[in-house]
Amino acid sequence: MARSLSLQLRLTVLLVVVGIAGALIYTGVTQWPLPQLIVWMKKDLSLVVPMPTGPYSGFIVTLIVLLPLSLWLGHLVMSPVNRMLRALEGAVASYRDGDFSFSIAADRRDELGDLIRMHNALGQTLREQRQNLAQRELLLDTVVQNTPVALVLSDASSRVVYANIAARHLFNDGKSLQGLDFAELLQSTPETLRRAALSGEDALLTVEMDGSEETFHLSQRNFRLQGRPHRLQLFRRMTRELSRQEVATWKRVIRVISHELNNSLAPISSLSHSGAELARRGDTERLPGVFATIGERARHLHGFIAGYASFAKLPAPQATKIEWPQFLQGLALHCQFRLVGKVPEQPGWFDAAQIEQVLINLIKNAHESGSADDQVTLSLAVIGHELRIEVADHGPGMTEIVLAQALLPFYSTKRSGTGLGLALAREIAEAHGGRIALANRDEGGLRVTLLLPLMLV
Repeated sequence: MARSLSLQLRLTVLLVVVGIAGALIYTGVTQWPLPQLIVWMKKDLSLVVPMPTGPYSGFIVTLIVLLPLSLWLGHLVMSPVNRMLRALEGAVASYRDGDFSFSIAADRRDELGDLIRMHNALGQTLREQRQNLAQRELLLDTVVQNTPVALVLSDASSRVVYANIAARHLFNDGKSLQGLDFAELLQSTPETLRRAALSGEDALLTVEMDGSEETFHLSQRNFRLQGRPHRLQLFRRMTRELSRQEVATWKRVIRVISHELNNSLAPISSLSHSGAELARRGDTERLPGVFATIGERARHLHGFIAGYASFAKLPAPQATKIEWPQFLQGLALHCQFRLVGKVPEQPGWFDAAQIEQVLINLIKNAHESGSADDQVTLSLAVIGHELRIEVADHGPGMTEIVLAQALLPFYSTKRSGTGLGLALAREIAEAHGGRIALANRDEGGLRVTLLLPLMLV
């Protein structure tokens, strides 16, 4: 498509034409042929004709003739531009109202034509994006509506803006929740669920519904939607999942206990039979060894059962003020470690017996990693309102899979391990209001961090 003259060139030509026309009119009025024509009319026709004299008269006459010409030429040039601007104004208003179907039909080969084509391309892009967005919204709505998690979106006045099918069945017998007051709907729910939903906090709760217990995990978030505050609440039924996890945990416990019992009872049974046979033969010299082995396996089995009992019957911690020199001296009597850094001036606040047991287990694990005795370190530090205790080694560390499961009860990578050491440490830390974390060190080895709250003075 050949490109026509640009707007700038057209305006330049128009100004040149007007300028030339003005010069010709001024010359015609002041120089030729108007003065000669007036002289001829006065001389030959004896007519009285006024004669414009001076440059001002010519200038005034030029303006009188040139002004209508300029207006006509300006209208001729600006008329399509004005039509185009009105069309663009209508298109922008349509876009503002969310209507992207507006397009401009014009066949121009100048700057305005380029602007029109860019506008139409923009409209096509917006229409395609809106269509894709509508399809995504439809897909998202389908997924959300059919998820088993009950979803309720309410505004600042507690009116339900959006709710999926699971939420309708949970709160309104399958009927729509749109526009209803969610706080009023909660009045017909169990007290535990109502308090949790109105608290604004995440919670794991068990309520009685339809004659049975249901466990829910509640997630709540506040955010702004279109500039207005809203609250999103997710009610997830956890009963079936928790039941599956409980069954899986019990199966793991049964496997561990069965394995350990078989490892102890099988040799005890065999040794008892051998001892009886030796007694029958009168061979009493070998009987003490048989009885010693039976006693050893019995003691191992007793320790194994005692470990499970201590985990299941962990008493509530009795936190007291802890002076570090005495505590570290007592810990050094049970295990070997190298103290790194300074001891905090502020005393600790925890159950000395329970935390000592935790540290003994952690230091023992560090030694079992293959680290040298002087490579097992213990460090103490006060961070804010928390006490940080770290046990580090220079062993091989843990894989990501082991790190993710090491704190779970009955999980162990050792053939003879019970999987209770780290789980017991986690249980004691959480009972103190603290937490425990495992991480591989950059320089090699594992670092176990125990964080405990400090007593506020």
